[in-house]
Amino acid sequence: MSCNESKKFSEPLPETVDFNFHVRPILVQNCYLCHGPDASGRKADLRLDTFEGATAALKEGGHAIVPGRPSKSQLVVRINHEDEDLVMPPPDSNYELSAREKAILEKWIAQGAEWKPHWAFIAPELKPEITDTLSIDAFIDKALESKNLTKAPPANRNSLIRRVSYLLTGLPPSVTDVEHFTADPSKDAYETMVDTYLNSPAFGERWARHWMDLVRYAETKGHEFDYPVTGAYKYRDYLIRAFNNDVPYDQFLKEHLAGDLIEQRTDPKTGILESQIATTFFSMGEGKHSPVDIKQEEALYIDNMIDVTSKTFQGLTVSCAKCHDHKFDPISAADYYALYGIMESSRFGPRADMTDTTLHTAQEIADLQRYMKQLVAKKWPETLAEQSKTLAKEEKIKPSKPSAFTTIGDFRNADFYGWTSQGLAFGKRTTLGNPIVDTASKKLISLDEGRASSKALGTEFFGILQSPNFILESDYIGVKARGSKSTIRIIIDNFQLIQNPIYGELEQKVDSQNWQHYTFDISPWKGHKAYIEILPGGYQGHNYSLPEGAFIEAAYAIGFDTEWPSEIDALPALDSYKIDPKNPFFSARLVAHLNRSLQEGKLPSDFRELASLADSSKNLSQKLLTKGFFYGISEGYGINSPIFNRGNHNDLSEEKVPRRFLSVLPQGDAPFTTKKSGRLELAEAMLDEDNPLTSRVMVNRIWHHLFGKGIVETVDNFGLQGKLPSHPELLDYLALRFEKGGWSMKNIIREIVLSETFKRSTERTEMLSEKDPKNTYLASFPVRRLEAEAIRDGILAVSQSLDSTLYGPPVKTYLTEFMQGRGRPSESGPIDGEGRRSIYQEVRRNFLEPMMVTFDRPIPFSTFGKRNVTNVPAQSLTLMNDPFVAQQAEIMAQHLLAQDLDFTQKIEWVYLHAFARKPTPDELQQAEQFMADLKKMEAEGEPYIDVALDSWKDFCHSIFNVKEFIYLI
Repeated sequence: MSCNESKKFSEPLPETVDFNFHVRPILVQNCYLCHGPDASGRKADLRLDTFEGATAALKEGGHAIVPGRPSKSQLVVRINHEDEDLVMPPPDSNYELSAREKAILEKWIAQGAEWKPHWAFIAPELKPEITDTLSIDAFIDKALESKNLTKAPPANRNSLIRRVSYLLTGLPPSVTDVEHFTADPSKDAYETMVDTYLNSPAFGERWARHWMDLVRYAETKGHEFDYPVTGAYKYRDYLIRAFNNDVPYDQFLKEHLAGDLIEQRTDPKTGILESQIATTFFSMGEGKHSPVDIKQEEALYIDNMIDVTSKTFQGLTVSCAKCHDHKFDPISAADYYALYGIMESSRFGPRADMTDTTLHTAQEIADLQRYMKQLVAKKWPETLAEQSKTLAKEEKIKPSKPSAFTTIGDFRNADFYGWTSQGLAFGKRTTLGNPIVDTASKKLISLDEGRASSKALGTEFFGILQSPNFILESDYIGVKARGSKSTIRIIIDNFQLIQNPIYGELEQKVDSQNWQHYTFDISPWKGHKAYIEILPGGYQGHNYSLPEGAFIEAAYAIGFDTEWPSEIDALPALDSYKIDPKNPFFSARLVAHLNRSLQEGKLPSDFRELASLADSSKNLSQKLLTKGFFYGISEGYGINSPIFNRGNHNDLSEEKVPRRFLSVLPQGDAPFTTKKSGRLELAEAMLDEDNPLTSRVMVNRIWHHLFGKGIVETVDNFGLQGKLPSHPELLDYLALRFEKGGWSMKNIIREIVLSETFKRSTERTEMLSEKDPKNTYLASFPVRRLEAEAIRDGILAVSQSLDSTLYGPPVKTYLTEFMQGRGRPSESGPIDGEGRRSIYQEVRRNFLEPMMVTFDRPIPFSTFGKRNVTNVPAQSLTLMNDPFVAQQAEIMAQHLLAQDLDFTQKIEWVYLHAFARKPTPDELQQAEQFMADLKKMEAEGEPYIDVALDSWKDFCHSIFNVKEFIYLI
């Protein structure tokens, strides 16, 4: 195509056609549905997403693409064909290429048809030294010059401080801050102001709320009864602390995916172990309490986890590969089910608040208990050695007999039979061999019999004992247990919300000091995957609590078909699991022999030092009492998932997919070798230095929150159907700066906010509006509306009603008469939310706060990195009629009238609080007219009780309805 031909289009053809930025978008939108990565939907065996596929010989002859020869390329022939039966895309597809798109494809083929991987999968190409010499403004200015766009002038100081304050803290600047900044003549005044807001506690609240959109934060499960997510607010508080403390993003990511598996980070102020709390984001999905098909429920829940995880951290829509290979991105169904196995291998449940002191104390108690055993063993060396050898010989030659039951767990020996102990309550081994001392006589009474006990370290400690996964093959599961206010649960297909009418029998309360047989009829679920969990305390309305005096102990768990087998009560042998050689009392039979010898006086019983050690252990245990809980994730046992053919959980592939990362990304072809879930390995793969997505996705999110639009506009989708970056080199520059700067989120925010690009005014000339109507190239700062939370918090701030207290349980939702339905709370919260910021207001899925919904806070069901920004009548009606807004207008008027001010000063007071500036002469005149009109209306109507208050209340209310109040301009 000649130069003259290329100029006939409104936008000239590029001099060099780039596959990623010019060609692939055309193919994705028009061709990939039938000729893309998904083999199941591919037609004519033609694949256009790879060079090999596009240049392969066609069945009917020729090649779709012949590099360098457009006239020989069937793709060019077909897109220009006039026959409806031969033209591509076919007319019934409703796709049609423009003349410019056809010309781009022809020119690309003529230039050699160079293929490239999708831009997002190519590592940043900027040299490291460039990131030290260039700046954000250099990249922006380069694009503006190429488009011949004139930059807007800098914004005035009043606009800048309001912009920075709202974007960094979600709150308007105080009048004092405005006056100080506007009067500060120093060169670093702006930089100092930015640092003040970066270091404000409100910064964490603002940016935590952004993150909460990504992880579909809610404090209830939704569906029929809107059951709570235990301690969800603790995750919200974790986020606020993380952003305020500038936790490096690589650490932040690891904590989210595997916070329970890494060295625990401690908050310096509270001493709380933070890392494990981050995993709560996995549990924020919706949940049904009685689904008919719990395997399908598990599939839906895991699908949501994969969707949220992949979008949030990698900007990819991996869940599109649930039923088949992704139709656009190079993500296969095998990739999806590799991640499915990781999620399926993880388990949900309550977790306890802990500090590093708690862990150290628990270890001290365990060390004391071990030392007490060793003291006893040292006084009985000959007897212990002789009986150990005798028992070992007996158990080796003892013939095995067929039994009428299956042992799932036996806790009468020293270890937990392969079960997992979560938390502290059960310790790391059973009670077998613990010395029992008479504190008065200082004599050893006996060695404790073996059992799993939540009193291993003391009473009222949190912990869960969980079995490995097994397939339900018998009709019944039995657990021999005793305890108080505690629970045994059968978890089938990871289903946690156990209750009637369908699943109530899968949970039993344990409230007897005597040993009891607890029987579960699991015959309806034969063939399903399951595990058993034993825990002190229990659930009330699916909200976990640990009452005073709660404890549970278990001897064994079995599967059987008819009656409880009596032979199970015989002491267990040792041939089914590994012995801990460091434990001197490793066998229930050995301990029984030793206790008989002790009672017969054949063994020394004088152990005065044991009594003081037992007292020390008891005193230490008082430090471990646990009262705070949250719902988190923990390790299960590694499961490799089959592929669900067409997404059907009842139609499984024969082969299973090893757990791994996405094959298109670095480390994606290496199966995880861990026998556990692989969540930590997944985090490490995401943070691999060759993975180009992790840093790009996060810096793009930061840019989006500061400018209202990301460099990649589709912030949650960096795939082929996402938008191309407006400034690709700038995106790579920021990503590299982010990584080189230690993954500091505050540093990258600071660099952006200090740029000249950020400091421009919102002024738009006719030329800018015509040449760049969407302000893609940022010749001016984008006019943008505040988010719902910033609007509500701004109203509280300017009315001086804001309670700036950090953290804590959520404020109950204010319930209007229209908010009805199942799960409706028994009591309403206050209309003003106790003056707390919006981030502290309860988020109930079935009873979402109307003002938040009206101003576009997303419904929490998936990742929403980009909120809708609507402009609808309901928003104006809310600001005019909502009782909360009217209440705050009156409070603002009361504060105004408490000042000794004349009329002009009163108007200035209102404007400074609401808009961070003084009114113009025209606005003063309008205010005078407004107040005169109000007086006239008052004279004609019924008399007010307090004319001045009501007049100024109406004026303040009108200010809340001015567009400038809810926009940054």
